[in-house]
Amino acid sequence: MKKYERMIQDPDIVSALTRDEIENLLMEAEKRFEAEQNLIWLKSGRAIFVGDTHGDFDASKKVIASYLRPENKVIFLGDYVDRGPESLENINYLLSLKLAYPEHLFLLMGNHEAYGITPFYPADFWDRLDREMHQRYASVLTKLPLVVCTENGVIALHGALPDVENLEGIDEIVIGSEEWRQITWGDWQERSGAFLGDDMFTGRPQFGEDYFKEIMARFGKNILIRSHQPAAQRAMFNGRCLTIFTSSAYVPSRTIAIVDLGKRVMTVEDVSVEAI
Repeated sequence: MKKYERMIQDPDIVSALTRDEIENLLMEAEKRFEAEQNLIWLKSGRAIFVGDTHGDFDASKKVIASYLRPENKVIFLGDYVDRGPESLENINYLLSLKLAYPEHLFLLMGNHEAYGITPFYPADFWDRLDREMHQRYASVLTKLPLVVCTENGVIALHGALPDVENLEGIDEIVIGSEEWRQITWGDWQERSGAFLGDDMFTGRPQFGEDYFKEIMARFGKNILIRSHQPAAQRAMFNGRCLTIFTSSAYVPSRTIAIVDLGKRVMTVEDVSVEAI
């Protein structure tokens, strides 16, 4: 929608949105996401994958300024709010640009978008909202898609892979289900095994290399690009699992991943990882 294109030239005007304007933004964004499936396919151009931004408005602005181009698809992998100082600005900015460029910007769901489904602490963004706005944001953000796939071997999502029979099964995943929890909350561990149990401190489900190989073979994909886990090794499982993080809330170096959709991708060696 053209009224949101102004955010490209002047991102900081998002801070001046009135309550009425925000309510309209959320209403329009909800309609947009209702038209998308859980699984998004990308076919041509370049794919720019962005990790958790967690209220790092500056990171989102830099990504958009550098990479939102007609030849690119920009995919944010979830967790837009909490932790960082500008959660409200960050999410409103990205929702605005999604409406302006729906075929070039994709926003996937992370665990921080679903506070009402699985509460966590701290949740500073959600805690600051009044009851009405809490409900409005929750209604929008729990309608985000879950997974992006490319025809050259890449699958991308927030956390871990869902245990479904095939890629088509992703569109049947219901929010709050075990498969949804795997995607939004799942961690990877660089060791053998399938399901390794829930972490005793965080409660997050842990998965090993055997599970990774099984699901990737089932889906016919070569490499997973994900975020969610700032302490994870960047490359795991013989270079087939790439973790990126794009928020200064956790790590000093904010990274993105760039994939040429016209070239076969087999490992992280075929992906360009850049700092922003």
